[in-house]
Parts: sequence; structure tokens; C-alpha cells
Amino acid sequence: MKTLNFPSPIESITFDEQQFYLKRDDLIDPDFSGNKARKFYYFLQHDFLDIHKLISYGSAQSNAMYSLSVLAKKKGWEFEYFVDHIADYLKEHPHGNYKAAVDNGMKIIEEATVPHDYPKKVLFIEEGGRQKEAEYGVKILAEEIVQWKKENSMKELNVFLPSGTGTTALFLQKYLPPNTVYTTPCVGDKIYLKEQFLELEEEESHHPVILSLDKKHHFGKLYKENYKIWLKLQQQTGVEFDLLYDPLGWRVLLAHPEVFSKPTLYIHQGGVLGNESMLPRYKRKYD
Repeated sequence: MKTLNFPSPIESITFDEQQFYLKRDDLIDPDFSGNKARKFYYFLQHDFLDIHKLISYGSAQSNAMYSLSVLAKKKGWEFEYFVDHIADYLKEHPHGNYKAAVDNGMKIIEEATVPHDYPKKVLFIEEGGRQKEAEYGVKILAEEIVQWKKENSMKELNVFLPSGTGTTALFLQKYLPPNTVYTTPCVGDKIYLKEQFLELEEEESHHPVILSLDKKHHFGKLYKENYKIWLKLQQQTGVEFDLLYDPLGWRVLLAHPEVFSKPTLYIHQGGVLGNESMLPRYKRKYD
């Protein structure tokens, strides 16, 4: 793989008359970008001479699944990915992350139970890259932000990004004091996200601040508010965001004006390939 675009650029944008800084991790690489490039960077950079196969699990349109298929292809590894369900429509009409990962050579296995015991020649990666090795790449992201702050003579900064497993937000906060990292749970609730943090880091001073909306949000469900803010973001900033995480992220951020007491940096974590599957669903329901 050619050299990744580190440090990723930071742009100044205005949205809803509020000025933000946007960290464009979506521009790291066409095939290996966003928070997955950060979380899997350790595996990309290090040699694993005895490894012949990579195994992971999650949903059939996962961003992590696609990024792992790229990693496996670059490393010359077999890649097996477990899912508990694949929709018939997706099997008949492959698209999005699913199609791209299959085209990269992924073998997808539809089973409810994922085995966790493998021989030494197999590398097992937790769903979404939730493991200690993610710290390696996220630390580099934190260092880029610190350097940018220094170059721009910026004393204080608040950082925001939406979370799945919360791995990126957690390790970012660990390496960004005295700056505050804010995040919101997209997959579960605050309790779930806190549990994810504690699995990787017991020291709670390293945990990000969790924000949320009053109304419960169901992961993967179509919300008109999400679609509207996604369209609005594209119209006002010219930037395409992910349709699964970013709309909720921006809604939560705008609902908490206290974050804007300091300059605010939003992390664009990529994942836009997944829009190939999400956008037609939204258009069918709301256009």
C-alpha cells in the first residue's frame, strides 16, 4: 500500500452559522480511511510472519469488514468474516461494503455463534476493532491534532466524534489532555458505551465525555431528522458524511451548545462507502 495521507487535513467549515474545524480522516486513503485506518494501522505497519488468516465478525455492511478486507488483501491473508444474518436482497444484489469486501476476497460465514479459539496462525480482531492494538494508530491521530493546535497557536480545543464501540474516542482522550473529547453512543446507550470504555481502560480520567439526545436512538433505523441533517451538511459544507453515524453525531453536537465554549474539532471518520446501501433506503422512505 502506498503511504497513507498522514496527517489528514483539517478544514474550517461553517454549519448552521456555527464555525467548526473538520479533521478529514475520510481522505487518508481511498480504500483504507477513517477511524478504521487508525484502528487497524498497527496491523498494517507490523509484520506477522506466522499469520495466514484474518477472522472477524459484525454486520454484513460494516465499515470495519471492508477495511479488514483491504488489510487482508494487502497482507496476503485469507479473510473470514462472521455475520449472524445476510438479507436476501443483499445476497441477490451485492452493493456497498459487502460487495467491496467480497470483491477483495472475503469469505463471509452466516452463523449465529462466532468461535473465539483459533490456532496461532490466525489473527482474530474484535468487532469494529475494539482492542488494545487500536491505541497505536489513534495515538498518531492525537499527535496530529496536538501539532496542528501548536501550529495555529490554539490554547484550548474540544473534540467531537460519534461512537460505535467508542474505541477511537477513548484512546483519543487518553492522548489529548487537557483537551476534552466528547462523543455520543450510536449503537447502544450511555451505559453500553461506558462498559466498552471500561473493557479497554479502567482509568476513568481517560474516558471521553458522553453526550446524547433525550429521545432514544435505535442503531440502523431510518430517521427523517438524520436524513435532513445529512443533506443539509452536504449543501452547506460540500462534504459527504457517513449516513449511519454522522447525522446523529451532528444532531447531538448541535444540541449541546456548551461544547462551543472552545474551538471545536469534528472528526470525520470516513465510512461513506456504506452510503451506497443507506442512501437508497432513505430515498425510498423520504424523498
